[in-house]
Amino acid sequence: MTRLALVAITLAVFALPPPASAQGTETYTARLGWVPTTPTDRPNVVGKGSATATLAGRKLTIAGAFEGLAAPATVARLHRGIAKGARGAAIGDLTVTQAASGKLSGSVDLTAEQVEALKQGKLYVQLHTAKGVPPDGSTLWGWFLK
Repeated sequence: MTRLALVAITLAVFALPPPASAQGTETYTARLGWVPTTPTDRPNVVGKGSATATLAGRKLTIAGAFEGLAAPATVARLHRGIAKGARGAAIGDLTVTQAASGKLSGSVDLTAEQVEALKQGKLYVQLHTAKGVPPDGSTLWGWFLK
């Protein structure tokens, strides 16, 4: 009877799904802070936020929040910088609350090169507002890091 119970317990343990980390998901976080600005634009570049990105295979799912903007948010995008901490082109649009405080979210299917850029700290979120830095209204940004 003891041997049968041991076999049953062993089979039950192996039947459980593996933990999320074993299933290939990786989590990254970003602190959203002010973009570089001039003294003229400085009064309009305020606020803060954070975001979390979960990579499952090549799908990157992003969720975050922001507060204290000088004007309503207009757009949020995922960008790929040319280096860690350096600006780059947008690679995906995110959904954003059109308010001074709110949430941002979205999913982007990444290429193999973009996955590698994420792992190197080159992907970032950029939030724009109606009063942000010209020409595009940039206000907050943050790089995804492990």
